[in-house]
Amino acid sequence: MEHKAYMSSDIRYAHTNIVARDWRKLSTFYEEVFDCEPIGVERDYAGETVDKLTGMSGIRVRGRHLRLPGHGESGPTLEIFQYKPENSRSNLKLDGPGFAHMAFVVDDLESKRAEILGHGGREVGDVVTIDIEGEGELTLIYIEDPEGNVLELQQWKNP
Repeated sequence: MEHKAYMSSDIRYAHTNIVARDWRKLSTFYEEVFDCEPIGVERDYAGETVDKLTGMSGIRVRGRHLRLPGHGESGPTLEIFQYKPENSRSNLKLDGPGFAHMAFVVDDLESKRAEILGHGGREVGDVVTIDIEGEGELTLIYIEDPEGNVLELQQWKNP
């Protein structure tokens, strides 16, 4: 039996949200390093509607959507928001439940890795290469953006 989501054309993935400590700085990182494009207006929300939506009281949410590369005008976005007052929580790690990482396919993994490090990112692990039968050679690394969100960089060589 096929799952309805695979058959439905009325469902479309919209965005992934990152809560940032400094939304402008993190947006600039994704624009410069991954060619994400700001779209729409900057968001600045506060008041009763935001309180009801979030279940929190007296907060302000600011940020922007960035169009992710490679999917055209109607592709999904990365939504980077900052909450005031800020709530501290430790970042999720690769092996913890919940959101773990975002992956980007790049032409030159080493150069993109160096660029991320130059923008304040941090290494998580080492570069590895694996052969995936029928798909090719995959070189990858886990690395953090400037706020500690884990990214996976992939570079493919087809068989």
